[in-house]
Amino acid sequence: MSDREEGEEQELDLASRLTQDHHQSLKLWLRMLSCTVRIENEIRTRLRAAFGITLPRFDLMAQLERHPEGLRMGELSRRMMVTGGNVTGITDQLEREGLVLRMPDPHDRRVWAVRLTPAGRSAFARMAAVHERWIDEMLADIPAEDKASLIALLASMKQRLRTGEER
Repeated sequence: MSDREEGEEQELDLASRLTQDHHQSLKLWLRMLSCTVRIENEIRTRLRAAFGITLPRFDLMAQLERHPEGLRMGELSRRMMVTGGNVTGITDQLEREGLVLRMPDPHDRRVWAVRLTPAGRSAFARMAAVHERWIDEMLADIPAEDKASLIALLASMKQRLRTGEER
């Protein structure tokens, strides 16, 4: 068999494994990704212009705002889905600006926890209020009933994905 024929055979084999559902699933994934990237890029631009802050720094502060007692560095890494090194770098920047405080974990002195300072809490509250207005503005043209449907569908998808991970 020639190289060309072998390549065509492999291509046909791959195509034969794809069903209409595969195509639809891929289309859904790409559509969700496209929407997410558009919104995320706009938020990145606006956060930098309005507050001089990056989206990862905003995200870290958002995690800490939900946990006033602070979070361990490893937990921040897990929640943000980034490496520990990324969390350390972001924390270093925010600490230099007086927005977060590192504290030794009372249960394990080898581990550090991070929490917002009063200045960090105040700065985040201002940014979060503006961030929420931006999101509302970007999604304003989507009717409320469509938003509700999307929320329900995505909640169902998330649960199904979780169930799939448990198998």
